[in-house]
Amino acid sequence: MTLAGWFEIALVLGAVLAAAWPLGLYMARVFAGERTALSTVMRPVERGLYAFAHVQHGSEQNWLSYTLSMLIFNGAGFLFLYALMRLQHALPLDPQDFAAVEPSLAFNTAMSFVTNTNWQSYAGETTMGHLVQMAGLTVQNFLSAATGIALAIAVTRAFARSGAREIGNFWVDVTRATLYVLLPLAIFVAILYTASGVPQTLAANVSATTLEGAKQTIALGPVASQEAIKQLGTNGGGFFNANAAHPFENPSVWSNILSIWSMLLIPTAMTFTFGRMVGDRRQGYALLAVMGVLLIVGTAVVYASETAGNPLLTTAGVDPSSGNLEGKEIRFGQALTALYVAATTGISCGAVNAMHDSLTPLGGIVPLFMIELGEILPGGVGSGLYGMIVMALLAVFVAGLMVGRTPEYLGKKVEAREMKLAMLALLVLPFCILGFTAIAAVLPTALASLANSGPHGLTEILYAYSSATGNNGSAFAGLNANTPWFNTTLGLAMMFGRFAYVVPVMAIAGSIATKTKTAASAGTFPTDGMLFCGLLTGVILILGGLLYFPALALGPIVEHFLMLAGKTF
Repeated sequence: MTLAGWFEIALVLGAVLAAAWPLGLYMARVFAGERTALSTVMRPVERGLYAFAHVQHGSEQNWLSYTLSMLIFNGAGFLFLYALMRLQHALPLDPQDFAAVEPSLAFNTAMSFVTNTNWQSYAGETTMGHLVQMAGLTVQNFLSAATGIALAIAVTRAFARSGAREIGNFWVDVTRATLYVLLPLAIFVAILYTASGVPQTLAANVSATTLEGAKQTIALGPVASQEAIKQLGTNGGGFFNANAAHPFENPSVWSNILSIWSMLLIPTAMTFTFGRMVGDRRQGYALLAVMGVLLIVGTAVVYASETAGNPLLTTAGVDPSSGNLEGKEIRFGQALTALYVAATTGISCGAVNAMHDSLTPLGGIVPLFMIELGEILPGGVGSGLYGMIVMALLAVFVAGLMVGRTPEYLGKKVEAREMKLAMLALLVLPFCILGFTAIAAVLPTALASLANSGPHGLTEILYAYSSATGNNGSAFAGLNANTPWFNTTLGLAMMFGRFAYVVPVMAIAGSIATKTKTAASAGTFPTDGMLFCGLLTGVILILGGLLYFPALALGPIVEHFLMLAGKTF
C-alpha cells in the first residue's frame, strides 16, 4: 500500500460524496412531486405516459397493492426479455446473425436482468445481437434500477408518515425514477464514456491485421450507452465478456474512476434522500457513516492483501513489491482495483475490472463477505437503503432488549410483527446461498463445472450463489455456469433474493406507516449518534459472521493458511 494509492481512493470517494449530497436532495424533491430543474422538459412526458398507461397518478396504494404492481411489472419485463432472446434469430438488428438463446440460458439471463443482478453465463459479444442488447438488456437496466429506487422511496415514506395506509403509487415512483434520475444521468455519463474512447455504434465488428499478420475480428456495438446505465443502476452486466476489464468498456484510468463514481453515486445519494424525507438529515448521515466505514475497511483489506501478494512467489525470487498482479489490468493500479472490488460487491453492481478468481484468499474473502452481508455497503440503487433499514430495525430491537424498553426507530415502535417480517427477509439470503451451495458441492453435474479443486473450488460455488442471491452478478470467473443446472438454480436464487426478500420488507413498510409517530422521550434510544452507528455495525458483522463463517472457513480462510504452508489450487 502507498500514500499515493490512498490519495486516489480518497479522491474518488470525495467526488462521490460531493455529487451525492445535491443528488439526494434533488431526488427527495422529485418523489415529493415538487418542481425541479427538469420539470419543464419531463413533466409533459410524465403526464403523457400516465395517460397512455391509464395510471391515476393522483391516487396512492397501500403496501399490498404497491407490491403487487411491482411484481406484475417485473413479471411482464421477464416475459418480454425471455421472448426477445428466444426469437433473436428472427428479429432485426442482429448483424452477426446470432442464433436464438438456449432456453435455460434465456431464463437465467431474463431473471438476471429483471432482478438487477445481471449475472452473465455467456459472452455478450458472441451471444446477444444489438436489438437484445438495447431493447432488452439496456431497458431492463433502467427498469430494474427504477424498481429498486421506487421500493426504497416507499419504505422511506412509511417512516415519514404517521397513521397512514398508503405509501405511494408504484407506477408514479418508477416513472419518476426513470425520467428524472436515471435517464438524465445515463445520458451525461454515456457522453463522458464516449469521450473517453468507449464505442457507441450499430456496426457489428471490424477486422484488423495483427503484428504477426493474422486476421482478428474486433466486436463493436452500442457499448457506451449500456455501460452508463450498467454502472449508475448498479446492474453490472457488461457488453463484453471481460466486463470492465475490457478496453472497450473501460479504456483508461479516467474511465475507471468514472465507473466507480457512477456505481457509488445513487446508492450514496439515497441516504441523503432518506434523511430529507423523514425530516431528520442526521438519520441519513448515520446510515451513510456505517456504510462508508465498512466499505473503506473492505477496500483496505483487499488493497493490503493484493499488494502483499503470494508469499510463494517471493520465495521463488519474484519482486514482492509488485504484489499480486494476476488477473488485473496494469493501467488501473492496485489502489483503484481494490476500491473497485470492494465497491462493486458492497453495492449490487457486479461489474469487475479484475478477475476475482485471481485475488489472494484474503483479498477474495472481502467481495464474498460484502455480498453475503446483503449488499448494504452502500448497497444497490434502492435495495441498499431498504436493506440497511432492516438492519437498523434489528439493531434498535437488540438495544431495546438490553435496556428493557419497546424499541423505536424514527418515532415508530418496532414490535413483534415487524421483527418477524425482518427475520423472514434476512433468512432468505442464507437459505438460498448455503442451501444451493451445499447441494452443488456434492452434485457431480455441478462439480464438473469447476476450474479448481479444494477450497478454491468450494469458493467458486459459494461465490456464484452468493452473487446470484445477493443480486450482485459478479463471478469468481473459474466456474462454467452455462449449464442447465447452474442456469436454472442461479436463476431461482436471483428470483428469491430479490422478490422473496422485498415482499416482507414492504409488509414492514405497510405496518410502520399505520403507526402513529411519537415524540422522542428521555428513554428513547437515539439513532443518529456514534453509539447507534457502533451498534448497527456490530449487528451487521455479527449476523454475517454467525451465518457464513463456517462456509468461509472451509473456503478462502483455509485456502489462505494452505497458501502459507506452500500449497495453492
